[in-house]
Amino acid sequence: MPTHLITGAGSGIGAVLARRLRDRGDDVVALVRDAGRAREVAEALPGVRVLVGDLAQPGRLSWALSKQQLPDRIDSLIHVAGVVDLGAVADLPPARWEQQLAVNLVAPAELTRLLLPVLRVSQGQIVFVNSGAGLRAHAGWSAYAASKHGLRALADALRAEEAQHGVRVTSIYPGRTATPMQERVHQQEGQDYDAERFITPESVATTILTALDLPRDAEITDLTVRPGR
Repeated sequence: MPTHLITGAGSGIGAVLARRLRDRGDDVVALVRDAGRAREVAEALPGVRVLVGDLAQPGRLSWALSKQQLPDRIDSLIHVAGVVDLGAVADLPPARWEQQLAVNLVAPAELTRLLLPVLRVSQGQIVFVNSGAGLRAHAGWSAYAASKHGLRALADALRAEEAQHGVRVTSIYPGRTATPMQERVHQQEGQDYDAERFITPESVATTILTALDLPRDAEITDLTVRPGR
């Protein structure tokens, strides 16, 4: 059975995806930020194995993973975790830029680098859950959109580099999705939150599964998902 390593499995899209992969009999490994979150995820997702590594500190991921037992085989690495902190360019201090770039861009690059040897052996797949902000930036979204535009560039370069090893690379660009992150975004925007207006995490998880389950004679490189209402 295939083994999948997922970031952001504690809530939203990542939690739904981890549950669906587990329920169909796949092995699932969740990377979480600390021991407290590890306990929460283990309780919420029985049967899912948990590793600890803080994406906000990409430079420490290698050390953190070296202290834990990684799977012998990884068939897919799925980057779902992300943070968003809105603000105009005139108002955003460096710390808020650095946090979003670290979690949304540098950490996925570093985690991918660390796991590429195993993914090459399995001819696995890397999925980056990006955002509509990775295609177009709007006022107030500069730092987040910059991190997501960078994530798109990372995926495109990686795809070209790893084709010779049989590793597939997919970027998913969901529109606004009904997740706890979206609720926080609405708080930052000062707007009322109505989950019924947005894509469900289940729908985004379905698009990820479609990319993962595609036969090896084809590859989904980029997939944009928008609300249907």
